[in-house]
Amino acid sequence: MKQIFSALLICMMLQGAAISHKTWERGETFSEYIASHNIPASLLDSVSPEDQKFLAEIRSKYKYYELTDRDGKLLQALIPISSEMQIHLFKTSDGYGFDIIPIVYKEREYPATVRIESNLHTDICNTLKLPVVADKMGQLLKGVVDARRFKKGNRVSFLYDQKTRLGQPFVMPHIKIALVESGKKKQFIYADEDGYGYKSDKASQAYTVTGKKKVVYTRRVTQRGRGSRFGMPLRHARITSSFSYRRWHPILHRYRPHHGTDFGARRGTPLLAVNDGRVSYAGWMRGYGKVVKIRHAGGYESLYAHQSRIRVKRGQHVKKGQVIGYVGSTGRSTGPHLHFGLMKNGRWIDPMKVLRRKSAGGKTILKKFTKYEKVKTTKYKTVVIKDAKKNREKLLEYLDSGAPSYVWDTSRLLRVYRDNRDIYEKK
Repeated sequence: MKQIFSALLICMMLQGAAISHKTWERGETFSEYIASHNIPASLLDSVSPEDQKFLAEIRSKYKYYELTDRDGKLLQALIPISSEMQIHLFKTSDGYGFDIIPIVYKEREYPATVRIESNLHTDICNTLKLPVVADKMGQLLKGVVDARRFKKGNRVSFLYDQKTRLGQPFVMPHIKIALVESGKKKQFIYADEDGYGYKSDKASQAYTVTGKKKVVYTRRVTQRGRGSRFGMPLRHARITSSFSYRRWHPILHRYRPHHGTDFGARRGTPLLAVNDGRVSYAGWMRGYGKVVKIRHAGGYESLYAHQSRIRVKRGQHVKKGQVIGYVGSTGRSTGPHLHFGLMKNGRWIDPMKVLRRKSAGGKTILKKFTKYEKVKTTKYKTVVIKDAKKNREKLLEYLDSGAPSYVWDTSRLLRVYRDNRDIYEKK
């Protein structure tokens, strides 16, 4: 089947079919998209309730691909819904088909050396033709090296990983290590798994917290524990399935995103608001069953799915730790559990990087706020600097070899198609 489908695509390419790389418009819905290609709305009826919830995961500015014939008729489309999964829309003999499939991408390591002519950000953009690398370099150096003090002729060399999809950069790069050279002075900067930089490759890293003191007033405040202000959505939490951009679905028996954390619990277990907020949705939501969504400060929105009974209404203000419903198994579910999701500025994030183990708020106390003088406190945290020695050796080998930096070409779509044909094949 793959060989036949691939041969058909090659034939279509020779007959004038074309690949285009587009950006998803702000506010555009999937139904509007298929209507723009004269695809009947009945296609949505063939999409399972479990998959329909992913149609809302398409975000503005997402890059997607279309294959069209010489008359502009859509033959296929690949539309990302996360960094690992994509919607696959394809023409069939009697209409169009729909599926969600893993994204096929390549990942490799790239070396780079940038000499300062203007400023680091501009010089990286001019040298590599990939602005996102300049953005990630800013993250790496922040609080470690002041790039504003770089002088003309200084040099920054680094290694970074970049995923590509059909020859185009896909998702943000990861800078692994950098070497800053200013005259005879050299400084290695090591990156942790999140892309933040450190001058040392030791596991325990010191960082300085600067505060101010000046007596102003006292007021009643809630004393909370250290860490995030978000609590857990239920007591005695037991995680049964973690956040994943690409998980094997136990019911559908295919890969699907799992944009949340599943907690095992008995039916009727109280569900708790993880933070203060206002209920933005309370009701039935396709595969999620009975759902409550709460909007919180800072661009966060939490979701509590598969409930047996809901205790709040839309528009209601809730407090952290307040009971908003009860564990159930409504919707598409294998048994009683809570599927908890958390969004930040409209994008799903791993909840367990934000939640704290304690759900309840603290006690109210009188606290004095002061500001007189600067106070610096040294604290320590444990970070993972993976393959620090190996990356340092590889960077030095690259510098000794004199190999040039890779310059990105974003106009090679048709040329790279031959090497990435399988991404257009029906899985």
